Amino acid sequence: MSRLDHMLRRLHAQRACLNRAAELVASIDGVVLELGLGNGRSYDHLRELLPTREIYVCEREVAAHPDCIPPDDKLLVGDLRETLPRARPSLAGQVALLNIDLGTGNAAEHKVIAAEVLPLVMALLKPGSIVASDLELANAELEELPLPEAMPMGPVGRYQLYRRL
Repeated sequence: MSRLDHMLRRLHAQRACLNRAAELVASIDGVVLELGLGNGRSYDHLRELLPTREIYVCEREVAAHPDCIPPDDKLLVGDLRETLPRARPSLAGQVALLNIDLGTGNAAEHKVIAAEVLPLVMALLKPGSIVASDLELANAELEELPLPEAMPMGPVGRYQLYRRL
């Protein structure tokens, strides 16, 4: 598979999961948290899907398209291992939808990142909240959900959905 086809499948998978996640949180109050702004594409999509929700974004260094940068009061800039603990007092138990978009394309790195990030976000999630992630997450308090039918065929682990128990 070409790198272009790989990227297209990943983006289609991400969109399908975000669309499904937005449906699943329609009846759950709370904010949206995105880990990894990148170019701002998924943030922009989440704004469109959930126009009435507050959306917080964590990003190490902002380099997104200018139209896709969150307001300063919703942008947590810096290393996640520092920004997430600082956000805990205001976001604990408030996140209805978490989008994790931190993948590097390296499976070994994904496991390390997931192991570091997961403990930092679990306290932020409301019961019943949804996690869409490009990282495979292993936690007894997360139930893996079936992927949307619109999900493109491709390697397992491209994007996952979980529900916080």
